[in-house]
Amino acid sequence: MPAFALASLRPAQLNEEILEYIEKVQSTFAPFGGRFRVHGAEPEVLEGRWPGTVVIVEFPDVERARAWYASAAYQKILPLRTRNIEGDTIILDGVGPDYDATRTAARMRASLG
Repeated sequence: MPAFALASLRPAQLNEEILEYIEKVQSTFAPFGGRFRVHGAEPEVLEGRWPGTVVIVEFPDVERARAWYASAAYQKILPLRTRNIEGDTIILDGVGPDYDATRTAARMRASLG
């Protein structure tokens, strides 16, 4: 089942460290089967507030997403971003191609008793 690393990043002044991070980050995904799905997109906010941009990286599974984040290659460049851009980063499990929300609702309804 796919997994995703999602970052919500606040606006920052472009500088050499940010550029170096952007230049190097994609190569850290390769050993873990990761690839950009969204990179730096300004979201169209339909509800609530969402300051900044969005980055989404897809991995084959949550174990590989976690392994990428913990990898020496990524940890080496991570300070280039965290020193310069405030944000939040999460890893989440995706759903398979046969996922059906009605089945989830039925399980939830059944748990009500």
